[in-house]
Amino acid sequence: MERLSDKNVQVRLATLDGWHLDDGKLVKRLQFKGFAKATYHANLAAYLGDQVGHHPDIAFGWGYCQVTFTTHDAGGLTVQDFDCANKFDAMCGIA
Repeated sequence: MERLSDKNVQVRLATLDGWHLDDGKLVKRLQFKGFAKATYHANLAAYLGDQVGHHPDIAFGWGYCQVTFTTHDAGGLTVQDFDCANKFDAMCGIA
């Protein structure tokens, strides 16, 4: 996978809902009232990672789930990171 240019990252980022860049990584933080929904969304992100072979970093706890995509081998963001962000949103009923 080839790393995307900064301009291409900004163009693709503009098409996503609720995602932002943090230290060059693609991040989405979801807020909930409780632990169960946070766990369900973390499990969705893990399932997606296994299905596509591109595993996000996932942090969750009471009231939140944060999903982070980056392509370590490319040293930044690739098309696959944005594809996974779109797929995650679709799985969550966001897209």
